[in-house]
Amino acid sequence: MDLDAFSAVHGATWARLDELSRHRRRLSGAESDELVRLYQEVATHLSAVRSVAPDPAVVSRLSDILGRARAAVAGPREPSWSDVKAFLVLRLPAALYRIRWWTVAVLLAFVAVAVVTGAHASQNPDVLLANVGTEGEQRHVAEAAFENYYSEHPNTSFTAQVWTNNAWVAALAVSLGITGLGTVMVLMQNAVHVGVIGATMAKFGYLDLFFQLILPHGLLELTAIFVAGAAGLKIFWTVVDPGGRPRGRALAEEGRALFTVALGLVLVLGVSGVIEGFVTPSTLPWPVKIAIGALALAGFWFYALVLGRRAVRAGETGDLDDRDRGDVVPLAA
Repeated sequence: MDLDAFSAVHGATWARLDELSRHRRRLSGAESDELVRLYQEVATHLSAVRSVAPDPAVVSRLSDILGRARAAVAGPREPSWSDVKAFLVLRLPAALYRIRWWTVAVLLAFVAVAVVTGAHASQNPDVLLANVGTEGEQRHVAEAAFENYYSEHPNTSFTAQVWTNNAWVAALAVSLGITGLGTVMVLMQNAVHVGVIGATMAKFGYLDLFFQLILPHGLLELTAIFVAGAAGLKIFWTVVDPGGRPRGRALAEEGRALFTVALGLVLVLGVSGVIEGFVTPSTLPWPVKIAIGALALAGFWFYALVLGRRAVRAGETGDLDDRDRGDVVPLAA
């Protein structure tokens, strides 16, 4: 196919369809019929171009025109329960499954930094002085403030507070991923904070209370932060290695898939917020509290690994479907 000649012959048709699709609210009956006819004709042109001479500029132009024309012919697509089901059963678990090893790597690095920080702070009083305060302030944190944090506000408002705060941290970890360094800094700050507070509690003999209070909700909450960090670092790595795709296209595809992760983490952090707001400060025995947190964590990993593996095998990536994403240029294997 001589693409230049093909474009010259059909260019007027493409321009006419573009014009009609941009003025769909003022179309007469005859123009509406013309819109439908030209939509079918240009869709055939796009199919021919994609199969014979997939020039990116022409494919992109025709895809944009057809997208507007499709909206004009069919009307805007309203979200439905099938979209919600596809998101929860296919896209979200697939996106989580695809970054599972990134998540494990972030988890190991986070724990290592927290443990090293805690050990260092325990051996160096100046670290606790700089990060927590004077000896009296440290004792107050260990003996009262840390535990009171979970019960000094009403359960509902406290749940909303921690949900909002954790969602903000997760959003930062994902959104700063394009820089690489930003995500690492967010994770480092949180790991250092955990290590310092753990060292403070241990100094005054309250390390067991530290774990009793942090584990029920922290198992799921920190996992959500690890996933957010993994998503951010995956975006950065896509810039470094787009995997044989044009870099812009790779970023668009991975960005949409990882935005799916960000939306899913809102739900995950909502669950951990409920646990932190209602279970952690409750009078339940601490083994029961930790068991509730462990059950929530097990449910998350079952969802991510079992449903995610099934979704990925079915061809899901976490990206939008063809209808919402639009046409893309085929790539040679």
